[in-house]
Amino acid sequence: MKFLIVGLGNIGAEYANTRHNIGFLVADELAAKHNATFSTERYADKTEFRSKGKTFIVIKPSTYMNLSGNALRYWMQQEKISLEHVMVVTDDLALPFGKVRMRGKGSDGGHNGLKHIQQILNTGDYARIRVGVGKEFAKGQQVDYVLGEWTGEEKEGLEAVVQKSAQGCLSFAFIGLGLTMNTFNSK
Repeated sequence: MKFLIVGLGNIGAEYANTRHNIGFLVADELAAKHNATFSTERYADKTEFRSKGKTFIVIKPSTYMNLSGNALRYWMQQEKISLEHVMVVTDDLALPFGKVRMRGKGSDGGHNGLKHIQQILNTGDYARIRVGVGKEFAKGQQVDYVLGEWTGEEKEGLEAVVQKSAQGCLSFAFIGLGLTMNTFNSK
């Protein structure tokens, strides 16, 4: 059984340590834990590994955030993965830093990456992990904030947040969305 994990972010060194790239950090964590390496492929950097009888395809779209749906659709089709086996990992301004929420469906919440995915899939019914990055910005400064680098204090807690999110992706495949949400969201 195959699962597609889509870590959202923007390619390029200037975005590497920004809040908007939390999905890439989770993808990197999954790859590192399973000694998998990414290769540059069509629409994404991609890696693959097996764990407990499941195959995980992990991608970091190279389409930039606002066109993330193109990479997701391509790899779903290429790997013949159903939407029920897709998990998207993204930043969320509505959640305080470090808060992590898993959902089976929902709106785009004003997030351009999710907005494009929903346009491409024609549905909001797909699993996602929303990682809180906080909203410590002045009115009109949202873009600068999400494209800004982590503060020293945030960096201290970042590893635990990334590890929890990566574990959530694995649990989604191993025990299913419902059971994972029950344990994952209550922590």
